[in-house]
Amino acid sequence: MPSISTALDLLKATSRTFYIPISLLPSQLQEAVASAYLCMRAIDQIEDHATLPLPIKAKLLRQISLNLQAGTEFSKVDDFAKGLAGFDDQLEEVTLRVGEWALLAPDTIAPRIWDATAAMADRMAYWAECNWHIESEADLDCYTFSVAGAVGLMLSDLWAWHDGTTTSRMEAIGFGRGLQSVNILRNHLEDLERDVDFYPTGWTAKEMQGYARRNLALADAYTAALPKGPALLFCRIPLALAHATLNVLAQGKEKLTRGDVMTIVAQLSKIAS
Repeated sequence: MPSISTALDLLKATSRTFYIPISLLPSQLQEAVASAYLCMRAIDQIEDHATLPLPIKAKLLRQISLNLQAGTEFSKVDDFAKGLAGFDDQLEEVTLRVGEWALLAPDTIAPRIWDATAAMADRMAYWAECNWHIESEADLDCYTFSVAGAVGLMLSDLWAWHDGTTTSRMEAIGFGRGLQSVNILRNHLEDLERDVDFYPTGWTAKEMQGYARRNLALADAYTAALPKGPALLFCRIPLALAHATLNVLAQGKEKLTRGDVMTIVAQLSKIAS
């Protein structure tokens, strides 16, 4: 069976931003959140792959979705990686080991994570097939729900499963959309280089920043309503980083420096300890 130490090692190598809040979570919840993060990172790596043709991306994403939908109490690691053979030299480690992450969460919550990841993979396949063509704010809302708002909903389910913490599902969607829209702003030039534009037709950074701030207001309300405990501990770090990133982008800078990131994370981690 996969171990949490193995998952944390890969987390640390791929995203220190999320490694720290996940590493501070209590047992059981830590395994569940790490499982969810790495499963979704696995499909995200396919969506963002620089050279895979769009039809292949859609095919692989739908295959992983089917694998997760077929999960049972008897599923093994290899069952979740069916259809990935032949792409070992193109897919990243986090994707090839998706079966380990799927089986990392406790049995009492793992199927919820499988369901959320399967649904997201199907949505990503749709967006890959249309080359992420976004014309209107409604299209943007659809995309940001597909890959992030739905994550907020799943996190709310994880908090409730762990200790009964209740949250606003509408604010949970805003939490996910807010973080995703900041990512869109930060990565806009890189996305354009691969012929992908997440800005609705006619939008500039100004409109996207307004969209991000509206959703981050929901994220603020979501986090402010959380009781002291692991959910608050987890949410406050990415939210603080999103606000700080949006502020530096509005000032014309490219992104937060690594020093800025580590200062924010260290301050919030100290508060939590």
